[in-house]
Amino acid sequence: MAIVPMTYGRHVPIISDKFVDKDFGTGVLKISPGHDHNDYLLARKLGLPILNVMNKDGTLNEVAGLYCGLDRFEARKKLWCELEETDLAVKKEPYTLRVPRSQRGGEVIEPLVSKQWFVTMEPLAEKALRAVEKGELTIMPERFEKIYNHWLSNIKDWCISRQLWWGHRIPVWYIVGKDCEEEYIVARSAEEALIKACDKYGKEIEIYQDPDVLDTWFSSALWPFSTLGWPDVSAEDFKRFYPTTMLETGHDILFFWVARMVMMGIEFTGTVPFSYVYLHGLIRDSEGRKMSKTLGNVIDPLDTIKEFGTDALRFTLALGTAGQDLNLSTERLTANKAFTNKLWNAGKFVLQNLPDRDNVSGWQTIQAYKFDMEESLLRLPLSECWVVSQNCICLLMQSLRVITSFSLGKLEEKRMISFGVILLTGYIEASKARLYHSGDDSVALVAQAVLLYVFESILKLLHPFMPFVTEELWQALPNRKEALIISSWPQTSLPRNTTLVKRFENLQALTRAIRNARAEYSVEPAKRISASIVASEEVIQYISEEKEVLALLSRLDLDNIHFTDSPPAGDAKQSVHLVASEGLEAYLPLADMVDISAEVQRLSKRLSKMQTEYEGLKARLKSPKFIEKAPEDIVRGVQQKAAEAEEKINLTKNRLDFLKSTVLVSQ
Repeated sequence: MAIVPMTYGRHVPIISDKFVDKDFGTGVLKISPGHDHNDYLLARKLGLPILNVMNKDGTLNEVAGLYCGLDRFEARKKLWCELEETDLAVKKEPYTLRVPRSQRGGEVIEPLVSKQWFVTMEPLAEKALRAVEKGELTIMPERFEKIYNHWLSNIKDWCISRQLWWGHRIPVWYIVGKDCEEEYIVARSAEEALIKACDKYGKEIEIYQDPDVLDTWFSSALWPFSTLGWPDVSAEDFKRFYPTTMLETGHDILFFWVARMVMMGIEFTGTVPFSYVYLHGLIRDSEGRKMSKTLGNVIDPLDTIKEFGTDALRFTLALGTAGQDLNLSTERLTANKAFTNKLWNAGKFVLQNLPDRDNVSGWQTIQAYKFDMEESLLRLPLSECWVVSQNCICLLMQSLRVITSFSLGKLEEKRMISFGVILLTGYIEASKARLYHSGDDSVALVAQAVLLYVFESILKLLHPFMPFVTEELWQALPNRKEALIISSWPQTSLPRNTTLVKRFENLQALTRAIRNARAEYSVEPAKRISASIVASEEVIQYISEEKEVLALLSRLDLDNIHFTDSPPAGDAKQSVHLVASEGLEAYLPLADMVDISAEVQRLSKRLSKMQTEYEGLKARLKSPKFIEKAPEDIVRGVQQKAAEAEEKINLTKNRLDFLKSTVLVSQ
């Protein structure tokens, strides 16, 4: 036995136990079962008495003997002084340890043994484990099932009482004058408790309710069914909405909330409260750090919404990978704000180019078009056929598969969502040829029908992620009979027509090549140029049918677009030769694009300047002093600049040689 100093000779036993690391410190550990969680468990195991020396206000009680009534901090100082005065103190040295503090006030927290209410968890956990094992509950991502199973397999009894001002009161009442630990009543209300107490103890009694409240997570665990009318299982809401299909929440509260909802749901209703649990990651700052007031990196969602918009924020968060933390950066938000604006502008174009609301015949014609049959699809012009085919068959079907499999991250990973708006904006450019330059109302009506159909489909696809802007645009469309939020998901059973898709991609490639050439030669945007398109008879047939679209998008002279199966005789050497795709080429007369003599002079001056700069860089690199004294990154930077300058010089020389040869040929 050992004697505890300053306690009038209180003795404590000396015990050997594996819990103590004999190589740490002195190898001897003094335990305080009433004031440390691990010590408490060890004392229970060894059958040691549990003494509490502290009151709830931080002062010491009568068990503390000489120090009774002192504040905890004062008592510690006084005790040490007295140990030194009586020569019982051996030595004093600094020691760093973890001290728990209150998050709000910063006060040092003292562990204290007290009477609390607990729930026996093992029987509840067994049922929750079986639900996952039998496939009644699926957790996504799958890797979190291991965490779920580990927690429930090693579960401890749950302390559900809290000494707080707010919460659901513990439904326990005590009888005045009776022992609280032995005599209490459990009831649904004070009235019921009083009736029970009177029946048991007689009418001349008084009762009072336990002042503690339930743990927040206990109350939250009841949420799936308590909000739907339970315990009245015949309530309409309960019958309709319980159990539900899916719960979406953060992976950090899988045990605190999800597992407890599962246990409570099975215990009180006999049914798992949901079939799927979809776990999202934590929102971190752009550097991947957890947001905290200490770091000052908390992003206020209200401020973010004011700057970027609700839909841009929601869209950014919704498409994260399940269970994976998301680094929220202004770059992502800015990009998705621009995406939202692009959708809005596309909507404005569609609305401005639909028939007037009072144009009954026009709307009847548009609504008569059906795009769910292959025959009707094949009758459409190439641009319209492509956008309907890609929109419905490719985009909608793939998106539906991804969404129903809860792989929302793949929508972002494979750019499916943005692809939809790219489809729409791409077709908008092509549709201008039908709407403004065809001179045929029937052709314009087809374009309007396709615009409306594709736009409606994309709004439905985007609505779960961007509800506000999509609903606003939907409601602005004429003849809306219901809100977008309750409209049906777009359906299609058409096969993907790869031939038509390939044809339109050829048209796109040709347009892109011509536009790139115009940019390279700095052709003024308003200037129309001529072109010779060289291809096989089959390719020429479908490209020539889209002549107006090609002329509009590439800014070609509609009257000077020539289709042929061989290069233009004599003009090929004075033209810019473009290869759009295999078997599809274009020749653009150089004289249409630039003043050759002026361009030669401009490039000659530019070449002279570039050579001067290049020679300066080479001179620095040849200098031994520079190489020896300059930092490595500076030397590498100069070397990189010299290589880039040399490449630009070679490109400029080649272009000059080509232009000079063109001048000679024309002469």
